[in-house]
This record gives sequence, structure tokens and C-alpha cells, in this order.
Amino acid sequence: MGGYKILKKGGNVVDAVEEAVRILEEDVNFNAGYGSSLNSEGEIEMDACIMVGSNLTSGGVTVVKNVAHPISLARLVMEKSPHFLLAGEGAKKFAKENNVPLIPLASLMAEHTKEELEEYRKNQRKRELEIGGCGGVGAIAVDAQGRVAAASSTGGRLARAPGRCSDSAIVGAGLYADNDVGAAVVTGTGESIARYVLAHEIINLMSRGFDAGVATRNAVKGITERFHQPTGAITVSKNGQVGISFTTDKMAWAYQVRDDVHYGLDDYDHFSEKIKL
Repeated sequence: MGGYKILKKGGNVVDAVEEAVRILEEDVNFNAGYGSSLNSEGEIEMDACIMVGSNLTSGGVTVVKNVAHPISLARLVMEKSPHFLLAGEGAKKFAKENNVPLIPLASLMAEHTKEELEEYRKNQRKRELEIGGCGGVGAIAVDAQGRVAAASSTGGRLARAPGRCSDSAIVGAGLYADNDVGAAVVTGTGESIARYVLAHEIINLMSRGFDAGVATRNAVKGITERFHQPTGAITVSKNGQVGISFTTDKMAWAYQVRDDVHYGLDDYDHFSEKIKL
């Protein structure tokens, strides 16, 4: 809703997706920003990326610490640097140079993330997907003129090696936006998503004539069959068609068209309600 309010007031799609992801980064229930999963050393390292469909411009950060909103730092990389991705200490230095407030890592840690890491350490053979700590958050938007943008942010895989980069920071893997086609953002295990170039695969299928729903389902099915790892995605075409598909047990999703909000969590869920604008 936060992103849609920006569009309703005449704001642009980049502002809309950034605001939507910022809201999710502040929600402890999601693996991004506050509440990010911990790496194997009990630290937070976050990734984020933002992409504009009009000119395929993008900016990303990876292995970032001490920042409340990695997505906003990613936008600064896009707008105030000649680069498309900055990592670790370089990203931190860039944040300081652009007056981004740095905060203690402890302020980003939630109690449940510490418990998840402890459970993982007690039973190394237990797959991390069974106890959480995977995925991230994302947002896509299309305005009345068909302009699109995409944004993603994540705390990364639970108990990952320090310095590991996720698909959420990689254009074509975790997200993609092209005004000629639409925008997509995905979630799941970053290694398989990056190798499959999942977000771009969805956009590619749409460019070949598949509607948003079919393209999203086919791509998610394809990567799941290839790598045997659950994945999910949400897509919007330049004409406003929406595609949602996931092979994970659950995936929280929502989208808004005028005063109609649609949302779900489990497979086959599709709830809707009207809200006052």
C-alpha cells in the first residue's frame, strides 16, 4: 500500500518500489533489514538491488552491514555512482560519503534470528529451509504509462559463509525490469536463482508472447525441476497483468490495483478486499 500511495499521488515507479521495500525492511517478520538472517558467525550481511525499466539502469549492494535500509543505499549506488554493484567495506564507505546513517548491528538483530542460528548449529544436517532463514523481500510496480521498476532486499541464507552474495543483488537473477515487457522479482535459494537467471527468464518468456501468469509459472516450474529447490516469483507486465507462482511451502504476496488489494500466503490462497484511497 505504501508504494501504491506514491503512484496515486503522481510519484514515479522507482519511488514506489523503494518505499514498498523500505516498509518490509522494517518488518521483523521478513528476512531483510531488521530481522535479517545471521551468517555462520552470527553477523548480519545484507544485499539489495533496484532497477528501472525505462533505461535498464540499476544499482545494488552486497555484504552490507550497519545500514537500516539497504534498498535506499542501492538506489544511491544507481544514482550517484558509475557502478552497478558495491560490496562490503566499499559499500560502507560509499554510505558514509553520502551521509547514510550507520547503526549498530545489534539493532538489526531479532531474537528469532538468533534462535534459528542456534537451532541450525545444534543440527547441522537439518536443511535451513526447514527452519527458516531463506528468501527475502521484493516489490515491482507499473504506472499508468506502462513504466516499470523492481526492487529486492534480503538478509541472505541462514548460516551462510561470511561474504556470500545473494541473487537479490544481481540484475537478471533476483529481479529485472524492462518497460518494453514488464518487471519481475523472485525469492528462494540464491545460488540456483543466479545460475538459472530466473527473473530475466520470466521477462524473456513474456517478450516471446506468454502472459505474465504463464511466464511466471513456467519459469518457476523450470528452475524447480532443474535444481530441485523451491522458488517463487511475482511479475507484472507493462499492461498491468500480474503473475504469481511459487513452489515453496508458503510465500507472502500482495498487490494493489486501484482500491482492490489482493494477497495470499499458502498455495491456492487468493484473498481480496477494497480499501479507501
